[in-house]
Amino acid sequence: MNNFTKLWWLEKIHLFEGLSEQEMQKIEERSTMKTKGKGTHIYFPNEPSKVIFFLKNGRVKIGSYSNDGKEVIKGIMHPGDMFGELGLVGQDTRKDFAIAMDDDVRVCTMNVEEILEMMRGNAELSLKITATIGDRLAKVERKFESLIFKDARTRIVDLVKEMATDRGKVLAGGAVLLEHSLTHQDIASLTATSRQTVTTVLNELKELELINFDRKTILIHEMNKLK
Repeated sequence: MNNFTKLWWLEKIHLFEGLSEQEMQKIEERSTMKTKGKGTHIYFPNEPSKVIFFLKNGRVKIGSYSNDGKEVIKGIMHPGDMFGELGLVGQDTRKDFAIAMDDDVRVCTMNVEEILEMMRGNAELSLKITATIGDRLAKVERKFESLIFKDARTRIVDLVKEMATDRGKVLAGGAVLLEHSLTHQDIASLTATSRQTVTTVLNELKELELINFDRKTILIHEMNKLK
């Protein structure tokens, strides 16, 4: 990986797709690359929201802590994703944390003002970033509604279906293979449940022959029957 150039990494960011060579050169000049090890913070709550992050390698979890110190994961970022973006819409200090989930997490950072300047000069990029922020906020809203109105089992099933829809691979016959690398504790944190509940629900789904799973994959036999 060290043989790849900074520009090569930047070209893998979804929001930068379609930008001109000149625009990509400008991003390369204004951005900074950082590498983080598993379990290390990329940013903390209450830090100034002056920097935007673009994930190039590995996974990053975004979350917060409840009053009793329990970790609540709000989302998991994958290569190509933008995160820490609320500084673009007026957030002064961060409410969440961002933690590297893998050993070789690589991020590109840019100052908020530099991104805003690029958005003012490129309508397509501005629309992409605005849509990304809107989608992210809508997901958070749906998650909070789920916590209020849905039981633990439904929240876990909904998460599996959402991940399969977003990142699953459709196989011959219509089955969907989800490669995720999440622990049962990660899934519990994403759904505000317990690790034991996650294990119980997944085992029940397996007994009903709706899914098969191991440590790194979930195979969903028929999406429309998973409920």
